[in-house]
Amino acid sequence: MMKITVLGGGHGCYAAAAEMAEKGHEVLLWRRDSDALQQLAATGQLKIKDYQGDRTVTVGFEKSQINLSDNLQSAIEHAELIIIPLPATTHDDLAHQAAPFFKAGQVVYLPPATFGSFIFAKAMQQAGNTAQVAFAETGTLPYLVRKHGVNQIVISGYATRLPTGVFPSILSQQAFQVLKQAYPSVEPVEDSLSGALMNAGPIIHPPLILMNAGPLEHFDAWDIHNEGTQPSIRRVTNQLDAERMQVREALGYAAPHFPLADHYNHEGEGDEWMYGRGAHGKLTDSGDWREDIDLDSHRYMLEDTRLGLSFLVSVGRWAGVATPVAEGLLNIASAVTGKDLYQQGRTFERLGLADKNPAELQAILQQGV
Repeated sequence: MMKITVLGGGHGCYAAAAEMAEKGHEVLLWRRDSDALQQLAATGQLKIKDYQGDRTVTVGFEKSQINLSDNLQSAIEHAELIIIPLPATTHDDLAHQAAPFFKAGQVVYLPPATFGSFIFAKAMQQAGNTAQVAFAETGTLPYLVRKHGVNQIVISGYATRLPTGVFPSILSQQAFQVLKQAYPSVEPVEDSLSGALMNAGPIIHPPLILMNAGPLEHFDAWDIHNEGTQPSIRRVTNQLDAERMQVREALGYAAPHFPLADHYNHEGEGDEWMYGRGAHGKLTDSGDWREDIDLDSHRYMLEDTRLGLSFLVSVGRWAGVATPVAEGLLNIASAVTGKDLYQQGRTFERLGLADKNPAELQAILQQGV
């Protein structure tokens, strides 16, 4: 049993807290929204529905399977493992708030993160916190999950393979010993940049929202994963994913690269992807992804496109790999939103890495900031 803190109040945060509690770990869930915590605590339970059926775990401010807190310092100090299944759009603010409180030996898991591991480590440096902390990130959220009301989640699928890299990579052995107690499906990759370039969100979501822009704006709700996924869009997605894999290969990262095409395989076909075989069908069958997506404010635009695609394009430029589909989608998204999303993005330029040579970048990935 470990002491685990989950930071955040989103879909994946509730799912992570529930799963860790059911595994017998000592779990604390932190949210900055005190009113939302009070509402959850008042119910006394978090309801879970998944392939195993319906059940509950107890929640409250003490003596529950999931204890609740809005005190960030005590929440972080509680834990051996800190799980942050939040959108990458939260990283800058949260990293600076949390940086002073991290302790030596802790492992922080960011599933997924768009190189958020570097953001958090940099914030620790800026805060003057010299503790040795391992920041790990993977290619997807460990759950296909949606919240239904104050205290219920529906989990359509669990990740069966989580390719994960650690920043700095010298702490990988310690980090994986901790992570595998929580997520046995974790699979080590070379470092956190390799983990960041496994992120599926910037590959699957930008083509789906931009090539479905008409129905998204016309209908009250639209399922981009069901009727929104057509052969022409899949061809664009496959080419975008090929660019991601070319960037990985240029950086010397080894296969498997977890091609997104495997996500769409039927049971018994191809290689197993992060959510196992047949996951796309489970996702669309759930109906939970028939939703209202605002192209100016939804995280598929603000996170996966603005941050995720800009990151891929910038790493490609640094590595000398052309990414025309990624750049094209980013340019279209900029036109849709009326904003320069590359300039606003999470790029090597903004991270202070664009002027590093390969040896310098490798040293940072291995040793830290």
